[in-house]
Amino acid sequence: MQPSDVLIIGGGLAGLSAALQLAEQATVTVLAKRELEVSASQWAQGGIAAVLGAGDSVDAHVRDTLVAGAMLNDQQATRFAIERGPAAIDWLRRQGVPFTAENGQLHLTREGGHGQRRIAHVADATGAAIQNTLLQRVRAHPRITVLEQHVAIDLITQRHVDGDRQPRCWGAYALDIDSAQVRTFVARHTILATGGAGKVYRYTTNPDTASGDGVAMGWRAGCRVANMEFMQFHPTCLYHPQAKSFLISEAVRGEGGLLRLPDGTRFMPAHDERAELAPRDVVARAIDFEMKRHGLDCVYLDISARGEDFIREHFPTIHQRCLELGIDIARQPIPVVPAVHFSCGGVLTDLAGRTDLPGLYAIGEVACTGLHGANRLASNSLLECVVFGTAAAQSIAAQPAPELPPVRAWDESRVSDADELVVISHNWDELRRMMWNYVGIVRTDKRLERAAHRIALLQAEVQEFYANFRVNRDLLELRNLLQVAELIVRSARLRHESRGLHYSADWPLTAAPAAPTILVPRAAATPG
Repeated sequence: MQPSDVLIIGGGLAGLSAALQLAEQATVTVLAKRELEVSASQWAQGGIAAVLGAGDSVDAHVRDTLVAGAMLNDQQATRFAIERGPAAIDWLRRQGVPFTAENGQLHLTREGGHGQRRIAHVADATGAAIQNTLLQRVRAHPRITVLEQHVAIDLITQRHVDGDRQPRCWGAYALDIDSAQVRTFVARHTILATGGAGKVYRYTTNPDTASGDGVAMGWRAGCRVANMEFMQFHPTCLYHPQAKSFLISEAVRGEGGLLRLPDGTRFMPAHDERAELAPRDVVARAIDFEMKRHGLDCVYLDISARGEDFIREHFPTIHQRCLELGIDIARQPIPVVPAVHFSCGGVLTDLAGRTDLPGLYAIGEVACTGLHGANRLASNSLLECVVFGTAAAQSIAAQPAPELPPVRAWDESRVSDADELVVISHNWDELRRMMWNYVGIVRTDKRLERAAHRIALLQAEVQEFYANFRVNRDLLELRNLLQVAELIVRSARLRHESRGLHYSADWPLTAAPAAPTILVPRAAATPG
């Protein structure tokens, strides 16, 4: 048994923000599936949106967020997050994050969907700078225990403790990859900060850790999930056989990058009056349309007109990576394709990150706070991580600490070692291809029906495997991906309209009023 006051599952910006603030008065254990450096936060390039410049306002940022989110946003959550944006930036600066400055002031850039320059950044590697800064503090903190190579299996609830107890989360079971043993982590409060679910699709900008673990665990524990149909496709992922999941930042278009066909023709003005500065869902659909119309493997993003000095100063990481692949972006356009980037839905929470299960919080991409609506506005994700990481920490700190109950250890007395691991790799590949083809940028009722049927068959195969063999990382991730895929398809089939990131050829119009898709578990399955 590994007891602590707070267990945080996930080590991205949301989890680390909460850990540092909770550690002032509590013992904290942070579980990471791989090294803490492997997270979507680490890969974030653009920056963090906040009202910081002259002429900007909270109302303007709220308005841009609502427009991007197709008015499906929870307005209270949206205003809550945006009002706390400047404080989030201030907290990060006090931690030592070296934001880019110009003439002694924060340099603010602009991205698609924003009416003002309000993106604080660290060149074009903001996520890495923030993550590395916080990691140094977390690793050095005496009250924080960091355990890497630990894959959470399921949450510990009242079913795993002795006696007749009220529903509550008491920690999690997790697989220690190095020892291949399942360990029991008991905690007074548990925070899901596991990130997104991009790996459910064939092409994604997400790291390999993004397998929807938190959403799947929360659902199995009895929590509602919301808006799972809204999977954001980033318009511009580098198209190159050696460039796995490399993102070309939104800021490239914000600073004048133009999207072109292979013959050099611009096409965005024909799709939207905002052209390259339209929100991500609009740009991604336009690229998808042009690729299918012309039979293209990719389109091109051209920033060369800004000159080499500007590009080296503002986009050093992108410039260097493209050079390594033989693309000089100061002289050549960048080949790009859309790829799954962000999960707008997730475990339903309140403004403090609380879920339906007492003792369980969800923050960051795993949560559905209502901030993003039907489509996330660029650079609101890092903002959400810090704001709701702070809110969850404050909520936990204000509560009396419950006494830890005796928890039953993980039972694997009736399972054996797997003898056919090819089943896992085959099903993993089939799921991701099927989701890309049937539940992608443009959907139809027939495709969704086929996807639901195939997911059910795969779930039955994987559940049989899970019940009879010892767990391993690939099996656990596939189990969670299948659960998330089911929730995405179920949500998409319930939405009889096109809105934001969900575009249906059978339901092309937008219905009124705007309403979230909320799924309620029939009953929590008994894990383990």
